[in-house]
Amino acid sequence: MKLHNCCLILCLFTTAVAAEDLLVSPQHCNTGLSNARLRAAVSVASEKSMVHVRGGEFWMGANDLAMHDALPQHRVLVDDFMIDATEVTNADFVKFIEATGYVTLAERVPNAADYPGVPRHLLVPGSVVFSAPSHSVSLANPGQWWRFIPGADWRHPEGPHSSIQDRMNHPVVHIAYEDALAYANWADKRLPTEAEWEYAARGGLDRQPYVWGAEFKVEARLQANTFQGSFPTNNTAEDGYQATAPVASYPANGYGLYDMAGNVWEWTSDWYDPEYYQVLAKLGVANNPQGPERSVDPSEPGISKKVQKGGSYLCTDQYCTRYMPGSRGRGAPDTGSNHVGLRLVRSIPKK
Repeated sequence: MKLHNCCLILCLFTTAVAAEDLLVSPQHCNTGLSNARLRAAVSVASEKSMVHVRGGEFWMGANDLAMHDALPQHRVLVDDFMIDATEVTNADFVKFIEATGYVTLAERVPNAADYPGVPRHLLVPGSVVFSAPSHSVSLANPGQWWRFIPGADWRHPEGPHSSIQDRMNHPVVHIAYEDALAYANWADKRLPTEAEWEYAARGGLDRQPYVWGAEFKVEARLQANTFQGSFPTNNTAEDGYQATAPVASYPANGYGLYDMAGNVWEWTSDWYDPEYYQVLAKLGVANNPQGPERSVDPSEPGISKKVQKGGSYLCTDQYCTRYMPGSRGRGAPDTGSNHVGLRLVRSIPKK
């Protein structure tokens, strides 16, 4: 896997990178399976339940000044679409793999040409895994709780000695953007735009901070799989889960969609630009925005990012509250980790 910096070995095997900015994997890997073959394999596409979301206008974005890239709130119009009721599960992904033989990016041996001077025996398949420090650490350095683990992939979420055998109804993880596209092509679906995702997540609620309303807990009950305790060292698992939870473990939103907050980050099709909302706000009402033409991330110039939405089981008000529907995450397309998955949509032809 290819890191976007010069300290390859140090970063791969002793540190990791920010949850929102994981920087691994080659951009020019041969997937080993053409789009034509993927489409030909649609015969046994996932039968996951989908929900018809009727289009309309809504206020998109956050009203939290700390989330500068989600400002200002602005009006957006989206058309009708279908969306998966839950995140794509391990069981769903198994069907895809069995039908196509696809190999995810995390399972591939890195191309030595991408790493001049690095010994071949250090170029191994793997992915980035959250690893809780044993002592208190500064929240300014995410590398203290992220590690590259050889052998970590969707089948082995925490590394080669872990398994999904008892987690078939959990969301699939370690999914890079190209993996998400491959699955979407096979399932005859697509990734949602950022606007579609947020419209669906809000479930009909107007400018509420959470997908379920105004308060973090409802009748003292947690509404999403997030991090409880002292981040990142001690997850008390008050909600019953140290990591991912089975999909639909929490109440659905107003549209009947589950896990639109927490559990795992979900890819969208939009490129990330922290100033994009300022552009949309000038339109009055943005009609089905598709994202900017290119990605800009001032924190890492030259590295393109895609927008991710929904937060994950690692989100906490101590560090990252981006499980809120109006907030935005971001990740390099060639990156997966053990808290990144996907949910798909399907367009509805206009009459």
